[in-house]
Amino acid sequence: MASASSKAAAVSIEVDDRTVRLSSPDRVYFSERGETKLDLAHYYQSVGPGIVRALRERPCMLHRFPKGVDGPKVHQKRLPAGAPPWVETVRLHFPRYGLHADELCVTELASVIWAVQMSTVEFHPWNSRRADTEKPDEWRIDLDPMPQCSFDTVRRAAAVVREVLDELGAVGWPKTSGGAGLHVYVRIEPAWGFTDVRRAALAFAREVERRMPDEVTTTWWRRDRSPRDLFVDYNQNARDHTIAAAYSVRGNPRGTVSAPLAWDEIRDAEPQDFTIATMPERFARLGDLHEGIDEAVFDLRPLLEWAERDERAGAAPPVEPDEA
Repeated sequence: MASASSKAAAVSIEVDDRTVRLSSPDRVYFSERGETKLDLAHYYQSVGPGIVRALRERPCMLHRFPKGVDGPKVHQKRLPAGAPPWVETVRLHFPRYGLHADELCVTELASVIWAVQMSTVEFHPWNSRRADTEKPDEWRIDLDPMPQCSFDTVRRAAAVVREVLDELGAVGWPKTSGGAGLHVYVRIEPAWGFTDVRRAALAFAREVERRMPDEVTTTWWRRDRSPRDLFVDYNQNARDHTIAAAYSVRGNPRGTVSAPLAWDEIRDAEPQDFTIATMPERFARLGDLHEGIDEAVFDLRPLLEWAERDERAGAAPPVEPDEA
């Protein structure tokens, strides 16, 4: 680890057949243990296959911290200026505003390291790929605890999520959020738009709520939830809504990581234990626990049938996130 007081010159990092220049490598990014910008780059190199798999071909919003995570954060949709010609992008259109954005589209690890050079800590990809950005191929289950909700509740809800997925014949791939929650990803056929994927996600969330009515809620409005509730955030499947990728570092002083888990690890997992300091050894020992995700594709139609059943019974359709 570089000294916080040193003033190291820029360094060159070899990434496969690319060379990425990293300026201010000794700048402290994570104040709890003093990890630097260079430590961050080395972390992403250590989990290279995993972070590339999580981001590959997806539009990606960058959360940049030019002064480290204790300083201001920049939410960057458009690719920062000065990118090398080999950094790839995908153009997204936002008809409501008459705008477009060329977002980073990772196809190789060097693009991730270049984003670190541009002070990126967090990578937030879309749940669709550039071949058809309007057809998600990833359904995201976000277990989001309210302030007084314990991680024990998150663990119990994860067990119910797995139970319902098993009944559907779907394979879920869990990971910590890097904060207090848990995410489970399911690969789906890119055959439906965002509206249908959200309807399916809400139908699934309502089933989890039915099985844990005293602890889980699908109530969208935060003011209507209990501080002890666990919210299943179906709107993480809305267009242009993103959450931190598997292996993404989070912008906090500890440098926690959104860490893939095996299902049987959830019972004892402590989210704060997965950091840029601990994950390289874990990845070297276990590899990418999400490695098989692209081969486990689920047909969303049973969940869309659940959505139709619920709507016939009077359930409201998903709240549009822009209404919040």
